[in-house]
Amino acid sequence: MNRAGAIRTAGAIILTANLLLAVAKGAVWFQTGSLAVGSEAINSLSDAIYSVVVLAGLYLTTQPPDFEHPHGHERIEPFVSLFVALGVFAAGGLVLWRAGTSILSGDITTTTSVLAVVVLAGTGVVKYGLYRYCLRVGEAVNSPAVVAAGLDNRNDILTATAALVGVLGARIGLPVLDPLAAGVVSFGILYTGWEIVRDNVDYLVGRAPPEDLRAIIVQRALSHPDVEGVHDVVAHYVGPEIDVSMHIEVEGDRTLIEAHDIETDLMNSIRNIPNVDDVFIHIDPKELGEWKSDAEADRLAETPVGDEEGRTDGSSSQ
Repeated sequence: MNRAGAIRTAGAIILTANLLLAVAKGAVWFQTGSLAVGSEAINSLSDAIYSVVVLAGLYLTTQPPDFEHPHGHERIEPFVSLFVALGVFAAGGLVLWRAGTSILSGDITTTTSVLAVVVLAGTGVVKYGLYRYCLRVGEAVNSPAVVAAGLDNRNDILTATAALVGVLGARIGLPVLDPLAAGVVSFGILYTGWEIVRDNVDYLVGRAPPEDLRAIIVQRALSHPDVEGVHDVVAHYVGPEIDVSMHIEVEGDRTLIEAHDIETDLMNSIRNIPNVDDVFIHIDPKELGEWKSDAEADRLAETPVGDEEGRTDGSSSQ
């Protein structure tokens, strides 16, 4: 899957879907005056507005390396994700405020229109499809911004469900279900915002990747026939990608060309691990007395690991 193409396509699909939903909900809101449908229309309109910014951010992240950004632009992605989180927090706060003021004032505008039921149920279906699509693409190409957009679409399933509960409540004579359901859902939205912030701040502050990935790195280094040991292994996120540095222990009778070949082979091997970007290797000849024990490297060398293709991106299924 082409990463740049997949990310740009995902951004365009999200924007188009949010615009269409905003128009559909706005038309029903204008016709019925329902608080539930109106909140959903505002939610979709805000989604469409920040989708423009997200699409622009995703476009920047897929630009090729240049003189000022020799490693590419992928490190912008966590900032795009944090912008999505701001939109999530704003949506959660708005829903909570509207629900609270409606309950306290007793001013609850609802509708029993079948059209409102249809548009809200359709919203849930569309948003579920977008959620699964964004999650699949985001995890396949290691894009935290697309994953964050997927989580935001999961929120919209919750808000549409709450609005649907309100409409159905009005049909059975319990209009207060509208703001009550919205208030409950608002906390789920706010928690999703926290999830996005937590994951992407880790990318920005250089979190270590999962243990199984670190174990794969150590074991791949030790699998080279000329490497006798490793120590001072450091792997950390730089944006959504991973930089690795390590010291490898080799016999000191190697020629400079042989040492160079060992280093090059090992760098290429580790770079082939999914999501690893740069690899920095320092060679320690035995005769210089720089070999040393490293309990963490020894532990990782014995750690069982699974499929490298499916377990090294640091993401988790939602």
